[in-house]
Amino acid sequence: MSVFMITGSKRSPFLSWFTEGLKEKFSTEGYKYCEEPVDDIRLVFNLIDKDKPRPFRRKAQATFVISILEQNEETVNTFESAYPYLIRSLANHLIYIIHNDEKTEVYFITPEQGFYKMKYQMDEGETAFFNNIYERLEPVASAQLVINNDFNDNLHMDLWKGNEITEKMYLSGKKLDEMNLLPAPFPLENYLSPRDMRQLKKLYGIGGLSYGNLSSRQDEVNFWMSASGIDKSNMRIIGQDILYINGFNPDKNAMEISVPPNITPKRASVDAIEHWMIYKEHPKVGAIVHIHAWIDGVQATEINYPCGTIQLAKVVADLVRISEDPSRAIIGLKNHGLTITGRNLDDIFERIEGRILSQVPMSG
Repeated sequence: MSVFMITGSKRSPFLSWFTEGLKEKFSTEGYKYCEEPVDDIRLVFNLIDKDKPRPFRRKAQATFVISILEQNEETVNTFESAYPYLIRSLANHLIYIIHNDEKTEVYFITPEQGFYKMKYQMDEGETAFFNNIYERLEPVASAQLVINNDFNDNLHMDLWKGNEITEKMYLSGKKLDEMNLLPAPFPLENYLSPRDMRQLKKLYGIGGLSYGNLSSRQDEVNFWMSASGIDKSNMRIIGQDILYINGFNPDKNAMEISVPPNITPKRASVDAIEHWMIYKEHPKVGAIVHIHAWIDGVQATEINYPCGTIQLAKVVADLVRISEDPSRAIIGLKNHGLTITGRNLDDIFERIEGRILSQVPMSG
């Protein structure tokens, strides 16, 4: 049985009603409510204050934190106003509640910039309202992160400076930048203290929120992949910008990575588990590109699982498997972007040229 709690700042009448509704719904669905944190807590609803959004200090990566913030006035750009609170409160998800006129709008924001809303009106009934919230949150809250890295300084000397494959990745990173498909990393340092930055890196294994990644197969087992939080338009250093992925270790829940000796490695992209699953199953897949953009008519996941979860990796792998040609698939990630497979990187760019929409459609 999963354990959850509700904590945080003083509650308004609406938030008291809202949190009681969450408590009742999750309890009836098999979650166990607790008043105080416990070691195996799975889900935390953390009510935050606009002026001092205090994070909930997790003890483990498996604890999924949803921050809740209430506003009584509309903003010009809701996403830009809300997103910093997601980061400042070190949350996996943000529920941003805005009251205006005679309606209440509830926005859901994710670190990958997923952004969508639902409305609540008193005459529509609270049962359906909390059912919708549960159906939206529970699958992502119960997902399993795979973001640990097991580094070994055993990369063969011939690969310390890369090869023709990493050179092609370097050129492809520049191509993504030319296509305006590498949104600038979110400036974490502008919103977080050094202590919170350390906590964020410990929990999520990231050095910045940069979007998009690419990988290319080396052989039957191994592949190269862009590292997390780096400038993907200028990937040069092996072990820091481009990593050599050996596989996934289920006992350690970690990606196994070979790096050159005497180098401080960057962490692998959180999507490494997804790429590994695809390469393992489909020998003809030679490259994979993930972008935060869209193409009309693509088959998409039904749930917006967080990046770096085994659930997202499995769903994408399933959709690749049932596609007409797994080695040349384009899979939509709900409220997020695209995962594109190809025989090689050139094949991918040739197929998406002129088809990319910069705006990812958002839905509940």
